Amino acid sequence: MGMNKNTVLGWATFIMVLMGFLLIGLGVFRYSDVSGWGFGAVGVGFLANAWVFNALKGRV
Repeated sequence: MGMNKNTVLGWATFIMVLMGFLLIGLGVFRYSDVSGWGFGAVGVGFLANAWVFNALKGRV
């Protein structure tokens, strides 16, 4: 299995989306106080980062 740049970016995007939803889920369901907002914000940051990686995928 050849790992070219697009494959690596694809996997990185997938892992980031997974982590983003995991962190948002932790923030929503596990922590109800201020730390939940932190987890949610970091999760949204991961999703935004994954979106940027996905946009770069064809151009690198």
